[in-house]
Amino acid sequence: MSKISILLVDDHRLVRAGIRSLLENIDGITVAAEADNGVEALDLIQKKPPDVVLMDIVMQGPNGLKTAEQIQRRCPDIKIIIFSMYANKEYVLQAARSGASAYVLKDSLPMELEIAIRSVYRGKTYLSPALTWHLDDEKNEHNEAEKILSRVTARQKEVWTLIAEGLSTKEIAAELNISPKTVESHRAQLMERLETWDIPGLVKLAIKVGLVSTDDESALLNTTP
Repeated sequence: MSKISILLVDDHRLVRAGIRSLLENIDGITVAAEADNGVEALDLIQKKPPDVVLMDIVMQGPNGLKTAEQIQRRCPDIKIIIFSMYANKEYVLQAARSGASAYVLKDSLPMELEIAIRSVYRGKTYLSPALTWHLDDEKNEHNEAEKILSRVTARQKEVWTLIAEGLSTKEIAAELNISPKTVESHRAQLMERLETWDIPGLVKLAIKVGLVSTDDESALLNTTP
């Protein structure tokens, strides 16, 4: 029986060494590779995909959440576990939106990490017991997001996403192969349907419903009509 292969992604060598030591003493699990950051992790994944990526959030370059999104786009079969010291609600919810199957706190018991790895490998999800209070919040936020998204058409959603990513009217028109006037029309309809009357408001709402990640909030400063 083959072992579950793990890619460790953390910018602290001592942390990685401790996790490797822990995991290599568990039957059926092996640490296949290590990475200091998201860019290195993506490169390693392209060369030899692991079964599971165990990754911190805060790193140099793209953070763990952004890296998780890219991993899911490129290799959707790879399971992702966010392993973090942060227990705040936004990180937990954003991790789920980014494609992570598990969120484990760094102060968890060692056995929790093993449970999380085996759970995601079997296609299940795992959340540290200390974070279970987030589940109801996530469900409520998901329901609210679905209600908001139901107010707009598929095309308006595409325009909304590109607005939130910081593209100008001309860039959106080129991306969607429509005229700038059509983009402006969609934007006006979006504002009316969402009762949000400026671009920063559209961006914040796009983040809230999960169309873009919190990293895209820089669009608030860069978006032009």
